[in-house]
Amino acid sequence: MRNTRATQPLFELSKPGRRAMRMPAADVPDVPLAELLPESALAATPPELPELAEPDVVRHFTNLSTQNMSVDTHFYPLGSCTMKHNPKRNERLASLPGLLDLHPYQPQETLQGMLALLFELQELLGEIAGLPAVSLQPAAGAHGELASLLIAAAYFRDVDGKRTKVLAPDSAHGTNPASAAVAGFEPVTVKSTPQGFVDLVDLGAKLDNRAAVFMITNPNTLGMYDPNIKRIAEMVHAAGGLIYLDGANMNAILGISRPGDFGADMMHFNCHKTFSGPHGSGGPGAGPIAVSARLAPYLPTPLVERAGGGFRLGYDRPRSIGRVRSFFGNVGILVRAYCYIRTHGPDGLRRVSEHAVLNANYLLSRVKHIFPVPQGDRCMHEFVASAARLKTDKDISAMDIAKRLLDYGFHAPTVYFPPIVREALMIEPTETESKETLDAFAETLFRVTEEPADLLHEAPHTTPVSRPDEVRAARQPVMVWPRESSPDDGAGG
Repeated sequence: MRNTRATQPLFELSKPGRRAMRMPAADVPDVPLAELLPESALAATPPELPELAEPDVVRHFTNLSTQNMSVDTHFYPLGSCTMKHNPKRNERLASLPGLLDLHPYQPQETLQGMLALLFELQELLGEIAGLPAVSLQPAAGAHGELASLLIAAAYFRDVDGKRTKVLAPDSAHGTNPASAAVAGFEPVTVKSTPQGFVDLVDLGAKLDNRAAVFMITNPNTLGMYDPNIKRIAEMVHAAGGLIYLDGANMNAILGISRPGDFGADMMHFNCHKTFSGPHGSGGPGAGPIAVSARLAPYLPTPLVERAGGGFRLGYDRPRSIGRVRSFFGNVGILVRAYCYIRTHGPDGLRRVSEHAVLNANYLLSRVKHIFPVPQGDRCMHEFVASAARLKTDKDISAMDIAKRLLDYGFHAPTVYFPPIVREALMIEPTETESKETLDAFAETLFRVTEEPADLLHEAPHTTPVSRPDEVRAARQPVMVWPRESSPDDGAGG
């Protein structure tokens, strides 16, 4: 074997004052390539590559990008997903060389600035949650759910091995029962009242000695703050269980209400929802978790700890569930969350939530005469309206409205969730939108409802693809454009 890494410099001088990059050579055998591969693996001819001019390539991808919707180009009232503006300032700060150029395998003594930032973020999130111990490792909200339930499983193995069930309301995010199942628990559904709150009678009937955790989103997916949250926590704790707070809707209560104060034992944060990190294309994400003192020994390792006059990654936690993410998690997203929190401060975070609630209630008041809101005339950061009356009177469904909004330059709200509301339209304006934008959206909703049903059934009319079979597309994705089709015929969508 020939190894040139130790002898060749990474840079070599080509001219005085200039450095030319020289890639380190890989360790390769000193034999011809043809002798390393079987005959069947060798190509007879070079691959056919398209001959394209640079302007053609640039124009293709530039034009393709204009077909995308994003928070930077359109209003995105996507309920539950909290698609609010991502401040570009945070992007610039997270890209500073002293942060961007770090490598997780560097010696810890060379990472003291980053470790100090992450330690402070742990402290900030613990204060916001009202829970003392924080792990930044999980890579997304659902991953935070799973990590928390693994912590619960480890805890109950130590104190009560009979706990095998996880309870969640029928209005919960679908990740709740999924995370419970992946963590090895049996998911159990708890009914909601007609007002959209947890049915205390049904909860009480299911809180037996096998119930480990009750997962609750508060404010819930209907945009309502459950007035019985303290009573719910008391019931679960009296039965020996734990309260898990799905932190998806923290955007409504920052600086106003802390989950630890109303009884939560553990929770996750969605950094993209609450602290305005990038959101889309499946990532990157970060889903830090916060837990009570009795669950702290089970947190994933490593945690950032104080060590003398500096910081270190602490691994000496014998009851830890272990690592749940490579390296230390998605640190770039955590840096953005830190910048967001430090920029706003405690008073600013409270104003974020107050404005989110104000915008949601303003929009609710504007549309409720056409789209009734079954759970009432007030909400937190989002509300769930119903198109059921339009479906009955005009044969216009929630999906028809969602698709037609695309023609007017608005992304659709979430539809058909939560399933306890018929023809649901789940709308969340966030705190970052102006009154002018909210008014324009409301007026467009009114206009759509006056259009012929047949026009809406075929919407959208201005997009490259109209109505693909979304279930089939998810199960049988077409990864290449068929050669016999043209981009104009809608095939392959």
